[in-house]
Amino acid sequence: MRKKDDEKEKKIKEAVIKLILQEGFYGTSISKIAKEAGVSPATVYIYFDNKEIMFQDIYREYSEEIYNYLLNNVHQGMGGQQLIEILVRSYYNYIRENKEIFNFVDQFSNCPSLASGCLEMQGICNINNLIVEMKNNRIIKDYNNDNLLAILFCPVKEIAVNKNKSEAEMVELLQEMIKIIQNALLI
Repeated sequence: MRKKDDEKEKKIKEAVIKLILQEGFYGTSISKIAKEAGVSPATVYIYFDNKEIMFQDIYREYSEEIYNYLLNNVHQGMGGQQLIEILVRSYYNYIRENKEIFNFVDQFSNCPSLASGCLEMQGICNINNLIVEMKNNRIIKDYNNDNLLAILFCPVKEIAVNKNKSEAEMVELLQEMIKIIQNALLI
């Protein structure tokens, strides 16, 4: 059995993301992935059993990366305003710094047949636990977690992916959105 190589695995993942963004999930084949990564199709199968598992594994890895990035600057004892600002800015920064990965995760999240195998991820559980803790500590209003997550992150995504605004305009929009979210959610 051939040994795994971290560099080859990285190239395969990069190829998957690039091709999915260009060709879509169903237009991306193992042979196209192998060609883009500069490896043989047999090499791809060393790392992944099949295409669906490959997509789910890569989605899971990068989703967890996003959640970890969001929670990285959250610390015990932070006030509500600071928590909201950290979460919102972290999400915005991740999207801006990792556009291709974010677009891949976002596309995958909107494909129920593929995302259904990735429901029990640690990162979303940690985000939900933080929200529950914030509600229990009477920092934010006691709304449904799905609504709270939508209020926290959906408007930020819209600002971060906007191609019609300058960076300065986006930063100004983000600052205003942070205030709007804080006013809407804080007790």
